[in-house]
Amino acid sequence: MLEEKNDNLSQSNTETDGNLATDVQANTEMANEPAQATTAEDTEILDKQKALNEIEASNAEEHEDETIKARHEIPMLDYDTLSMDSIVDELQKLVSNEKVMSIREHVEEIKKAFLSKYNHFIEEKKEEYYAENPDTTEEFQYHYPLKNKFDQLYNLYKDNKNTHFKSLQNNLKANLETRLAIVDELKEIINPNENIKDTLKHFNELRERWKNAGPIPKDKYNHVWNNYHFHIENFYDYLHLDREARDLDFKHNLEQKQKIIARVEELLQEVDVNKAFRELQDLHRIWKEEIGPVSKEFRDEIWNQFSDLTKKLHDKREVLFEKLRGTELENLEKKKAIIAQIEELATIKVNAHSQWLTQIEKVEALREAFFSTGKVPADVNEATWAAFKNAVRDFNAFKNSFYKDIKKEQTENLNKKNALVAKANELKDSEDFAATTPIMKQIQEDWKKIGHVPRKYSDKVWAEFKEACNHYFDRLKEQKNEHLAEEMEAFEKKKAYLESIKEFQLIGDHKTDLDAIKQHIENWKSLGKVPFTRRHIEGKFNKILDALFEKLSLSKKDSDMMRFANKLENLSESHDNRKLESEKIFIIRKIEEVQNEIFQLENNIQFFSNTKNAKKENSIVLEVRKNIAIHKESLETWKEKLKQLRNLGQEE
Repeated sequence: MLEEKNDNLSQSNTETDGNLATDVQANTEMANEPAQATTAEDTEILDKQKALNEIEASNAEEHEDETIKARHEIPMLDYDTLSMDSIVDELQKLVSNEKVMSIREHVEEIKKAFLSKYNHFIEEKKEEYYAENPDTTEEFQYHYPLKNKFDQLYNLYKDNKNTHFKSLQNNLKANLETRLAIVDELKEIINPNENIKDTLKHFNELRERWKNAGPIPKDKYNHVWNNYHFHIENFYDYLHLDREARDLDFKHNLEQKQKIIARVEELLQEVDVNKAFRELQDLHRIWKEEIGPVSKEFRDEIWNQFSDLTKKLHDKREVLFEKLRGTELENLEKKKAIIAQIEELATIKVNAHSQWLTQIEKVEALREAFFSTGKVPADVNEATWAAFKNAVRDFNAFKNSFYKDIKKEQTENLNKKNALVAKANELKDSEDFAATTPIMKQIQEDWKKIGHVPRKYSDKVWAEFKEACNHYFDRLKEQKNEHLAEEMEAFEKKKAYLESIKEFQLIGDHKTDLDAIKQHIENWKSLGKVPFTRRHIEGKFNKILDALFEKLSLSKKDSDMMRFANKLENLSESHDNRKLESEKIFIIRKIEEVQNEIFQLENNIQFFSNTKNAKKENSIVLEVRKNIAIHKESLETWKEKLKQLRNLGQEE
């Protein structure tokens, strides 16, 4: 170390203490200046000096503030791989539990990682906002509670640090003045006229005061310590002290330094290289701050041993760092591959929302992979991060161009859904359930057919629509429950009436019997509607009617029309438009079938009219004419049924 170099300073009684101190300062400054190697030996010397300088700098920093030492015991996580929530949790633990200066490096890494992720997150939200609101004049704003929490914790850390610094700076300044005063006293301690015992006593007092003087600013550390050691050595070398006492002191110091060298040799075998290097740093501090000089004959030798071992351990740590740099290069290649994949996705055009969701999921997975991949070399970290942000930004721009195109469609969809909401609200309190229910059901079907609406309106318009529909159908359910009780009562009455009508007998008078049957029909209708699941009772009643009509000997048309009228009334009461429509289609088809049959039969008659025996109609022709008459009567019946069915529709 630098103080050991001073062991070789030329002994010249002609140099003043001030000049010697100046030489120490010059030597210190030169040691910190970069130099160029010209030979392998020079390279070796420079490498050794580099290792020593690193330890010097770290010791100077830790001497200034001893709380910094604890940073070695706090694991430095790869904060870039953590989520923003996890990063904030780590910051909270550090600020709450650790000394403010021991977490300085950790907090700065946390700040860099969090702000990178946060700024990227906000950029994406901003792009989404302007993509969804291209015509807006409002400034983009986004409230992110996690950012507030981070700011609070970081500000607490800064406040603690400022408080610590204010207290520390005052102490450092006072301690520096104390140490400089001690150095000044050391300069003046050599006095041939003073009793040697008094001088030695004064010298020991100065050393004790120095030991207890406390930390000083790190930028003054090396210079002040080197001046102190220079004057300590000057006191030993130039004064006519008690040689025996001096030699004992030299011997003790040599033994202590040899113990340190032995410990460094053990540290070379330590598996945890970083732990070993931190202890080496402490051993350098002890060598410099706590152990005095050795005799000149051993100074170069003992220092060279120590510095050579220091370089070996330093080289071992460099190998570890080189391995870490190799891992960082591997991470760099992985991140480059991820960026390339995102860039490729920004060129693949898809034309459906579902397909874009798939693309977005792929990019999200790649983003997570990017963040979970470890550190890259520091010199390319910013460029890699910028390339990643650009790739994601390009993908988002590509994606947003698609959604801009469907923005108009979504606005139209919103207008359609708002119209359905208005219609549902208009009908939700209707008392005409028979007419309103099909309309409300159709409104729901129409809603399903309408595509997406802008996301910020989606929940609101759906909630309004759902509320209106639920309001109506809840009322419908209550009304059905009331009707169900009435219908069950009607079913019980019809079941009893059905038993009574089985005993009914015709008396033989056509008009009287017909009136009686009609009265039974009216009585049956007056009993009311039965539940849908009990509609089979209507069929049983119709079978009884059919049997009565047959006994009554009505014309086929009259009997058929009376049955149809009863059926039609049942269909009308059911309010089942689908069944009514099906019945109408059935009748129209029957009319077409009968008309076609009549047309075919009339063609056959025409064929027979053109034969030689046309004047003599045989039995076949007579049968055909009879069939034509029957079909025409049937046609009139079907037409009458269709007329009644259509009239029913007009009444409704």
